[in-house]
Amino acid sequence: MTPRHQLNVSRRKLLTTLAGAAVAVPAIAMIAPHALATAGSDDNGTKADGALPLTIVNNSGSYDNSSVFLYIVGNQDGKQVRLTPEGTLAPIALSDNGDDGFTDYAIELSGSGETKLSLPYMSGRIYVALGDKLKFKAVEDGDGNGALQYPAGWVTTDPNYSVLHDCAEFTYNSSGMYCNTTMVDMFSVPLSIGLTGSENQTVGTLRDGGRAQAFAALSKIPEFAPLVVDDRRIIAPGHGLDAGIFDKDYFAPYIDEVWSTYTGKDLTVTTNAGAFTGRVRGDQFVFDGPASVSFSKPTTRDVLFCDGNLAAPNDGTTGPVAAVLGAGFNRSTLISEPAQPSTDPAAFYTASQLTNHYAAAIHAATEDGKAYGFAFDDVADFASYIQDTAPTGATLTLTAF
Repeated sequence: MTPRHQLNVSRRKLLTTLAGAAVAVPAIAMIAPHALATAGSDDNGTKADGALPLTIVNNSGSYDNSSVFLYIVGNQDGKQVRLTPEGTLAPIALSDNGDDGFTDYAIELSGSGETKLSLPYMSGRIYVALGDKLKFKAVEDGDGNGALQYPAGWVTTDPNYSVLHDCAEFTYNSSGMYCNTTMVDMFSVPLSIGLTGSENQTVGTLRDGGRAQAFAALSKIPEFAPLVVDDRRIIAPGHGLDAGIFDKDYFAPYIDEVWSTYTGKDLTVTTNAGAFTGRVRGDQFVFDGPASVSFSKPTTRDVLFCDGNLAAPNDGTTGPVAAVLGAGFNRSTLISEPAQPSTDPAAFYTASQLTNHYAAAIHAATEDGKAYGFAFDDVADFASYIQDTAPTGATLTLTAF
């Protein structure tokens, strides 16, 4: 199977199609790379066919069905849409804003038991809000089309900051269903997502007490403790940096050490395109191999967002190398392992200070050790991502707190 970070996927593409324009998003959201996927080399020739049965299961144990509100929003054919309770897609319209200035796109769960829905072809997010509804505002994008301002739980002035909520991401089209539970922006509500079809798959399930353990673990680390917002959510450190509650130079000593280490020896990065051999020359990390690619020294923000000097274009060469480097920085394996990507999770997050403790805590909280703690957590297949080219059903489960 092709390593998922090699697929021709842009983690910014879903953001663009969801937002329509920058005005539609109150803050930049980090979209997991496989929120919008193509069949790629995993396509076995079978195709998805029509509407997909979607089941919502509330096993939270903390909120009954009447206190859970569901939103399925995204895009179809380049236009922003939302799913109605009847299973049809409706366009986003400014006229949907009520007297309070916000839409009410909530889908209520069944009075008890499971909630059955029908999912047509679209890409987007499934939001759940517990105890209160989310405030999505319909706005006009740069092309005059209806678009949504999405919740930004890491922004204190966002109208949804006080609401307990979270989301999963998906693309469903004729090639199949591609989905993940994401903690790239924040971690709040325990969710798992399952697919039936060519096989039965489930991802995202937390260990018993996993949520509380993650909150407790980060609360004990001074640099990460400000990211813990009461018992509501943990903000990803990249957004914490932008908000001024996480050190903008946190990774700087590690970055400097990587640059120093590979001034005198080679780093090998293996991708589907082949092996790249890199060494720091001047101020550039230069890799030779199937193509010549190079990177300027990244900042802490570049590492956390896997962007800037670690941006990964969909070119089959620079992109895959950037993804592996981004994973190596976040997992703190670049210095200890000169052959990347590292595939032994026991070697991840072992630096006593300079590692992404947020991602470490999220992974430790899941049953299978898979999570989306940063944008290229799919490198070496450690992300909470599943796909099926012949799906027969999908299930989103609110698991126990």
